[in-house]
Amino acid sequence: MTDPVDEELIPLTPLSRKQRRVLGVLVEKAFTVPDQYPLTLKATTTACNQKNNREPVTNYSEDDVAESLEQLQALGFVGCLHTESGRTERYRHYLRMRTKLNGAQIAILTELLLRGKQQLGELRTRASRMVQVNTQEDLRRELQSLMDAGLIRSNGPLERRGIEVDHSLYADGEKHEPLSAWSGNDSSDVDDETESVPIPSPVRSNSATPTHQQPQSPSRDQWDRMDASIRELKGELETIRADFRELQTRFDDLQRQLGG
Repeated sequence: MTDPVDEELIPLTPLSRKQRRVLGVLVEKAFTVPDQYPLTLKATTTACNQKNNREPVTNYSEDDVAESLEQLQALGFVGCLHTESGRTERYRHYLRMRTKLNGAQIAILTELLLRGKQQLGELRTRASRMVQVNTQEDLRRELQSLMDAGLIRSNGPLERRGIEVDHSLYADGEKHEPLSAWSGNDSSDVDDETESVPIPSPVRSNSATPTHQQPQSPSRDQWDRMDASIRELKGELETIRADFRELQTRFDDLQRQLGG
């Protein structure tokens, strides 16, 4: 295969919705299925339209994807490789060569390109499919670098529970789902992975006569934290299911190959 590319660094600029999906797919598959990478046009199209780990789910044609690949080639983020037979063109990304981003940062940005805004817990779980991000602190450090580079945005301080982050590569004038409003009332600096939701202690009466005091209701802040924890668990469960479906598909393909 030929791979005529120089290693001149180029800035990541706003991309169209299709360009972001195609670029994200190439990066994702490079990490998760290296034996099938670089991708053919057909494989890239299938990966763009898959139902798991995509938001929104799309129905792009091969012509749509081919056009985006050509545009990304012109920008310098994608290259076209030719096999020795010359019959099959395959495509690869150049984010590692053409940007200063490390592997973890590329994986995090890729998840945001493929799914849009996310909370930190679910983002760490999903990005770890590609590059292991061991702790929330590791994630925050990489997010801060991406934020300093102008590639992501958040709706509040990264240290706060329930914060959402999203990429900043939307094209000018493009409509997209905004980050949720952040109240700024959470004064806790405890890590998301260890903080527990406070449970009101029962009130004991000093009187010998039993009392039936109304239980104390959780505060709005406590409800927000519980909701964030539930969403985080749902995101992790969804990722596990997606990984299982992908493994099942690869297993079925292997069975068909062995059977043939």
